[in-house]
Amino acid sequence: MEAVMRVTDTIKSFRETRLAALRPPTEFFDYQRISRPSDFNQATQRITYNTRYFSGNYVLIIALLAVYALLSNPLLLIALGFLVGGFIAINKFGPEPMQMGEHTITQKHLYTALFVIGLPLLFIASPVMTFFWLVGASGVLILGHASFIEPGIESEYAAVQDNV
Repeated sequence: MEAVMRVTDTIKSFRETRLAALRPPTEFFDYQRISRPSDFNQATQRITYNTRYFSGNYVLIIALLAVYALLSNPLLLIALGFLVGGFIAINKFGPEPMQMGEHTITQKHLYTALFVIGLPLLFIASPVMTFFWLVGASGVLILGHASFIEPGIESEYAAVQDNV
């Protein structure tokens, strides 16, 4: 029960910190502020400012890409469902040993069977490739957006506010 409360508190704090920083779509997709940076220094400054300013939007993009990656890889979805469902089922229905004919099946035997079936299934589903696709796709989208969007006028005031 404590774990559920901790997860709930973590989700609530995540919602308050990251999702409160969501910028409106009209500001995030403002095509009138798109321009090519003149040099690498300006691109670095834009990336630094925009990743902080649009951090909530970028977290949302990563989450949407992760959902897309899971839905487009059904074997990975099945493997993760099998492993998570197996853990839940073993903890719920198999805490005490049970007798099957002459054999006694313990929770350790059930976990071993789950790993023997689930880990090769997970390996075949290629979660590493999916992870690196997620890192690459989100990196290209976020760095591309952050470097091509000009910071708003509020960025000039942020520099003044830091000096005060």
